[in-house]
Amino acid sequence: MIRVLGIDPGLAQTGWGIVDYADCRYTHVCHGVIQTSSDADLSKRLESIYKEFEKILNIYKPAEAGIESIFFARNVLSAIPVAHAKGVIHLLCAQKNISAAEYTPLQIKQSIVGSGRAEKKQVQSLVKLLLKLEKIPEPDHASDALAAAICHCNNRGFINVK
Repeated sequence: MIRVLGIDPGLAQTGWGIVDYADCRYTHVCHGVIQTSSDADLSKRLESIYKEFEKILNIYKPAEAGIESIFFARNVLSAIPVAHAKGVIHLLCAQKNISAAEYTPLQIKQSIVGSGRAEKKQVQSLVKLLLKLEKIPEPDHASDALAAAICHCNNRGFINVK
């Protein structure tokens, strides 16, 4: 069995999800969202993400991580804060010796649904089905993080995790 952390990075909300994977089966462990206040300065927000993720990693001890990459370039100003949050997440993974790989939203959709043009609801419904959950995981960022974890499970034999 391998324990995989999925991450949907963001400065305001960072989704996370933990999945155990063995014999081509997924088991949901937990999921959630780390929120930061827009009233706080950037340094404090990043520190908050760092501290909360460190707690999660210390409790659940994942071996690998699948991180949704920044794919949008329409608004550079919105991409930069996400990149800051991603940097904190990669730093923590390195400090905890967790192998991490990044996947574009297209790759995640293809891995979960079979189509890179899948709608968000389709992905969420299949995450629910694959993890045998009673309802779609909420909030959306947590569901996206679980999708990233499942994508990593599906692709881990084909990539070099770093």
